[in-house]
Amino acid sequence: MTTENGNYQPEDDLDDTFEQDLRDMLRDGPSLSDAAATIQSGTSAKGGSGGQFTGVDLSSPQKSPMSSPPQPRVIQNPSVGSRLAHPAGGAAVRPTFPPTGQPMAQPVATMPTAQTTSIGKPMTGIGGTPMAPVVGQTGEQVSTSVIAKAKLDSLKSWSISTYKCTRQLVQEKLGKASRTVDLQLEAQIEVLRDTQRKYGNIMKLARTLTNHFYQVVQTQRSLGDAFGELAQKSTELSEEFSYNAETQKSLCGNGETLLGALTFFTSSVSTLCNKTMEDTLLTVKQYESARVEYDAYRADLESLQLAPKDATTQARLHDARIKYETQKERFDKLRQDVAVKLRFLEENKVKVMHKQLLLFHNAISAYFSGNQQALDATLKQFNIRPKSGNELTPSFLEQ
Repeated sequence: MTTENGNYQPEDDLDDTFEQDLRDMLRDGPSLSDAAATIQSGTSAKGGSGGQFTGVDLSSPQKSPMSSPPQPRVIQNPSVGSRLAHPAGGAAVRPTFPPTGQPMAQPVATMPTAQTTSIGKPMTGIGGTPMAPVVGQTGEQVSTSVIAKAKLDSLKSWSISTYKCTRQLVQEKLGKASRTVDLQLEAQIEVLRDTQRKYGNIMKLARTLTNHFYQVVQTQRSLGDAFGELAQKSTELSEEFSYNAETQKSLCGNGETLLGALTFFTSSVSTLCNKTMEDTLLTVKQYESARVEYDAYRADLESLQLAPKDATTQARLHDARIKYETQKERFDKLRQDVAVKLRFLEENKVKVMHKQLLLFHNAISAYFSGNQQALDATLKQFNIRPKSGNELTPSFLEQ
């Protein structure tokens, strides 16, 4: 084995040197009897203040050669366990401790800040106070919650209004509630509904007449074609068949002219009945619905006015008065709209029916009297173009 000086030395010589060094250390050190006496008496043979070994004092606390720093005082917090078990963001939170020798910092309570929506406005709660933010909630979730809250408020308002209107209708049927009635307007509305029913019946009958007459015209055309074919094949009855064929073809032509007049009459009455009158009746339905709501909120206002005048009743009375005024404005506006539409509808109905009834009379009279010139003049007067039997139906592009 190579020594520190670089010389090679066998392993047996190393063992002898180690034993020699151990003997020298034991010889130079104190004996076992001296160590025992020192422990019992507390002094050493080499003596006291002169640098002698004094031994170990069992009465005093032992001191290690390197004094350890004081351990920090741990303050338990009951909310730490819950936060570690249920973190807000969904991920586990690893607790952090201060370095050794430094005191642990106490938690500082922070005030919640106002949470904002996706459009930049603060999210508010009941009464307009800002709501505290929810930890781990994104802007999209906040926007969804705001939309859901708006839908719930709308559903709540609709439910309350529906309940009040239903209660008002039931009480009106039972005779326990009063209703607002405009006698003149109600009479005009009833006349309009009766007129629509009667005009609808006229339109139905006119359409049935048009369909039947169309079948008559088609039969006359087929009959005229059959007479014409027999006039060519039967030489002995050729003249008679020819007369009847010409007569049927003439009646067919006049019938097509009358069909044009009947179709125009039916279409005009249908427009008046199903569009013009129906539009006015739609406004009437809105007016009647507004009337029920107006009476329902009016009844609530009257009941609150008779209630004891405490703070809660005063607040409810103020809200009921605001809603009553809003419904009253809507009801008055719709009542005025209905009156205006009824007046214009009456004027339009007189003009349209005067023209259509004159057309119907002149066309029917001219056809059954056989006056072809008068029938053609009637269609020209009303700008009606008769459709011939062999005319092809235009395509949807041409229409």
